[in-house]
Amino acid sequence: MKARYELIGSAMSPFVRKVRVAMALKGLAYELCEISIFDPPDWFSSISPLRRIPVLRDRDRGGAVLNDSSVICHYLDMAHPESPLLPEDPWERARALWIEEYMDTEFAFRMGMGLFRTRYVYPLMGQPVDEALVEKTLTKHAPRFYRYLEGEIAGKDWFAGSALSLADIAVATQFANMRHVREAPDPALYPALAAYVARTLALPVFAALEQEEKAASGAIGGA
Repeated sequence: MKARYELIGSAMSPFVRKVRVAMALKGLAYELCEISIFDPPDWFSSISPLRRIPVLRDRDRGGAVLNDSSVICHYLDMAHPESPLLPEDPWERARALWIEEYMDTEFAFRMGMGLFRTRYVYPLMGQPVDEALVEKTLTKHAPRFYRYLEGEIAGKDWFAGSALSLADIAVATQFANMRHVREAPDPALYPALAAYVARTLALPVFAALEQEEKAASGAIGGA
């Protein structure tokens, strides 16, 4: 019997990983349909108007689909309220949504394009690493992201509320990609953030995916 959910996208995408972690925390079975966003199948545009991943297909709804990792996670949280992804307190819930937005937009764009894509994706596509872009990302963009996140996590275990939430999933999934290209916050400069990243990525739900991703990247010659 097929699982209720099908998740369409690439396992190395931080946004696909974000949904996979959310589903694992909720104990939801799903099938992962791997596609390359750089060379998607012809049918992909019919289910993803923006041609972005992930896409969630719900077979209990006749195969209807949802786009965008944030939308998908919010749907899953409402459809499966056990193990909630957001704090109950309104203020902490709003903070979690803000941190998620921060990581999904500016951080993902600057760090993803400047480091992960150029160091990891370009070599797989036979393209040279843009060392100037890497240097600009590390010297101009990374410090401001790290300073902000350091201030937000200092003295706390989690970014919002008293337990792991969607905010933490959004943060950790981006740093999981950074780890794949050997980048991490300097503990001497950002001690709280560095400790948080190491602690969170060591959680079984992230560690299992990291091992899977390393095995896959090794099979195709990745970092």
